[in-house]
Order: sequence, then structure tokens, then C-alpha cells
Amino acid sequence: MTTRNIQDYVTVLIADQLFGIPVLEVHDVLRGLRLTKIPLAPAEVAGVLNLRGRIVTAIDVRERLGLPQRKDKENGMSIVVEHQGEPYSLMIDDVGEVLSLDLNELLPTPVTLNSCWKEVSGGVYRLENKLLVVMQIEQLLNFADNSTIAA
Repeated sequence: MTTRNIQDYVTVLIADQLFGIPVLEVHDVLRGLRLTKIPLAPAEVAGVLNLRGRIVTAIDVRERLGLPQRKDKENGMSIVVEHQGEPYSLMIDDVGEVLSLDLNELLPTPVTLNSCWKEVSGGVYRLENKLLVVMQIEQLLNFADNSTIAA
């Protein structure tokens, strides 16, 4: 008998792909962002916002992954996470529900997964009618090479 090892994920949608971000990594869920642009910033940096007195860098996840821009930029949402002690607002298409999933059912990232998703994937869950990709925030926010992940 295997023991259940449950992990809670906030589900988010980016370009029709379902992602899961561990609940403990999510600090806030935001809508209606008022961003201040940063001159000469990399394309994936959409700007900064003030969140309760803290300056938060907003990352356009679609741009970061080399995906086409949303047609309707007004209705996007954002998940605030922390990386190396700094807050980041991840601009996403939509936020879904919180799912409690068994880590024993986490599968390795399929080789056939779109290359833009593979780089940030920590594995996948096969749900009833879709694939949930577990997002590795540290990979998404690794700006060491200062380029998009999918490039």
C-alpha cells in the first residue's frame, strides 16, 4: 500500500495550457494591474507595480516563453511569487481552482511536450480531460542568459 503524498496547486491558464503552481509559492492573486513601464527593460519585463508598498517586477509569461501575445490584454490576471527574495508578478491568462494532487501520480515531462513548456516543467499530471504541467518558478525566473526560454 502506497502512502498518499498530497501537494496543493493553484491552477493557471497560459495560452490554453493548464499549469499548476504549488500553493505555498503563491503570495497573491491579482487582477487589473496598473503597471509602470521600465525603459530599456527586457521584453518579458512588462513593468513594475506597487503592492502594499513593495515594488514588484511584472513578468509577461507569454513573452518569456516565446508565445504570441494575448489579444485581450485588459482581462489578464497575475500570480505573485517570490524568487531569490524578490517578489514577481507573473502575468497569466486566467486563474483556476486549487487542486490537491498525489505526488506519487506526478509523471516525468513527456518528450513530446511543446518546447516552450518543457523548460519550466517539473512534471505533469494527467487529469480527466487535460494535462497539468507543474511550473518550476525558479526555471521560469532564471534570467541568467537574459533571453526567452523557448529561443
